[in-house]
Amino acid sequence: MNMNIDLHGQAGLPYINRGVYTGSFSGMRYRMSKETREEEQKALQVVIYPEPFSFACTPEEKKEYRDFPFTPEGFEEAVAYLNEQYESRREEWEEALKNRWK
Repeated sequence: MNMNIDLHGQAGLPYINRGVYTGSFSGMRYRMSKETREEEQKALQVVIYPEPFSFACTPEEKKEYRDFPFTPEGFEEAVAYLNEQYESRREEWEEALKNRWK
């Protein structure tokens, strides 16, 4: 069965505009937030990292950051990115899930 991350109806730009959205999918954790860049440009920042810890407790070297436009299209790109990262690194995420408390 092919499952993937679908954030429609859960997270979206209005939610992320007011706070941080975090989630996990089969060993891959992720965090989405609004960040302000130069000239007051808003960016949708996505961070992925392995289980088991929260964003704050995960070592920085295990986190990967990527920015997207803070637009509906940027949100779609960000969700596609999450799914691509999960699929292309599935073994890594499954290993993190399997060994999360070792």
